Amino acid sequence: MKKLSLFLADFITFERKVIMKKIFVWITVLIFAAVSAYAAESPGPLVSVQGPIQQGIDLLRDPQYKDPSKREAQRDKIWEIIRQTFDFVELSMRTLAQDWKNFTPQQRKEFTEVFTDLLKNTYIDKIQSEFQNETIQFLTEEKISDDKAVVKTKVIRNGKIEIPMDYSMRLRDGAWKVYDVAIEGVSMVKNYRTQFKDILAKETPAQLITRLKDKVVQQEKDRTTGKKQN
Repeated sequence: MKKLSLFLADFITFERKVIMKKIFVWITVLIFAAVSAYAAESPGPLVSVQGPIQQGIDLLRDPQYKDPSKREAQRDKIWEIIRQTFDFVELSMRTLAQDWKNFTPQQRKEFTEVFTDLLKNTYIDKIQSEFQNETIQFLTEEKISDDKAVVKTKVIRNGKIEIPMDYSMRLRDGAWKVYDVAIEGVSMVKNYRTQFKDILAKETPAQLITRLKDKVVQQEKDRTTGKKQN
């Protein structure tokens, strides 16, 4: 009887070990499956910007939008692509640089919203009106760190003019987003940073936000009258 008890105890111990091994194997499989799925759903920097850019070019080439009555619809679709591709909070923070800390949380939110509207009105009309059937050549993806990268491209106009355009990107919440664009080495973030720094040397964050809101209102008025954005 004692031998039987020992046998049963050994058998139960053996079975537990087998079960634990199976559980460990399944946990390992699930972890690797989750990691693989995450990797599959999280494309790298170059792919993350290449798809949206091509979507934008396809929209600009679409002949149906030559109809003036459809320009607004085209504009909205282009903006939706840009909105999903850019990290406007990161862009705003980097534009203000050291001055960001002088803004209250509410002012940061307001600044980001109005600055985003300013960029939208400044650039989308130009993209629509100045597109000349350019093509984009994607060159390299340079990782700066685990969560930062630069995607280098060339805009080719008329089949021969090449304009370097670099996209600075950051990985956040599993997705690569653009926070700066440099055209021929000129950074959009640095350009606005210089302007805002000069203003904030004389005015408060609230006054800068008011300035930008007034500018956006003027942009909207100009759009309704057909005046080109500066």
